[in-house]
Amino acid sequence: MSTKLERLFIPGPVGRLEALLEWEPAVDPRLVALVCHPHPQFGGTLHNKVVFRAAKAATGLGLAALRFNFRGVGQSQGEYSHGVGERDDVRAALDYLLTRFADKPVCLMGFSFGAWVGLAVGARDPRVKSLVGLGLPTASEDLAFLRQATKPKLIVQGTQDVYGPRNQVEALFASLPEPKRIHWVEGADHFFSGKLDEVQAAVRVFLEQTLAAVAPTVPDG
Repeated sequence: MSTKLERLFIPGPVGRLEALLEWEPAVDPRLVALVCHPHPQFGGTLHNKVVFRAAKAATGLGLAALRFNFRGVGQSQGEYSHGVGERDDVRAALDYLLTRFADKPVCLMGFSFGAWVGLAVGARDPRVKSLVGLGLPTASEDLAFLRQATKPKLIVQGTQDVYGPRNQVEALFASLPEPKRIHWVEGADHFFSGKLDEVQAAVRVFLEQTLAAVAPTVPDG
């Protein structure tokens, strides 16, 4: 089966948000993914390689994946809002995704800034059933909200990530409630340079496990 890539605009809090939705039209996805990109002021967009690979991990399992540009990025309207307005953008994207795929469990994924902003929304929204944080920016942002997140969660982090040093991420991870998993990408920097296949594989395994837990298949008959 082949996937369809739809270019669209989502109604956002301060104007339209540019987005890409990828799914298999012939398949009713058991789970849908929302993927948030890295820092808007440092070149982050929905086309970021890590974001692309996270979305591919989902669509490779027959799931739908929505990527979008935060306000002020690409063709999205508005201006950078220091993470505050961007959380509202995440909520708007989540609302839109569930108008297209009603009542489906959502896995919210984010890379760097996208993890800080996106997981803060996903941790509290009951429609989001699992969380994936890629390259957590613990050196600059407070991710203590994850300590109240009892949903299944995966952290994927490079061992050489200067924006999320291993000792900081290990301390945060130790404080998180179960269920939780962490995948260390040996030798990887913050952008997982040369290690994207491993990142995609780790996300895929987690999504398979999430499917078994929150969207099990129903036997025929």
